[in-house]
Amino acid sequence: MNLTIRNIPDDVINKIRTLSQMEKRSLNNEILFVLERGIQEEVQHFFNIKRNISKNVQISTWKRLSKEWQDDRSTAEIINDIYNSRTLGREFQL
Repeated sequence: MNLTIRNIPDDVINKIRTLSQMEKRSLNNEILFVLERGIQEEVQHFFNIKRNISKNVQISTWKRLSKEWQDDRSTAEIINDIYNSRTLGREFQL
């Protein structure tokens, strides 16, 4: 796929040129490298924001949920039910 990017600031293109010379890559390959690395960082940042909740929020959530747990079974019965409901997983060969 071809893509045209217009109005790249001079300082940005100069930095990319410098990096491409230092890394002995073509300008095109350097742009692809920088773009790919930047995308990886953005994706990681996105998932960190969306999935990580603060320690205080986790604690308050667990405290709130722990007060609502109701079960007539004994602890041993609950543990036994958990073990019995587990699956072995898929078979595989090496």
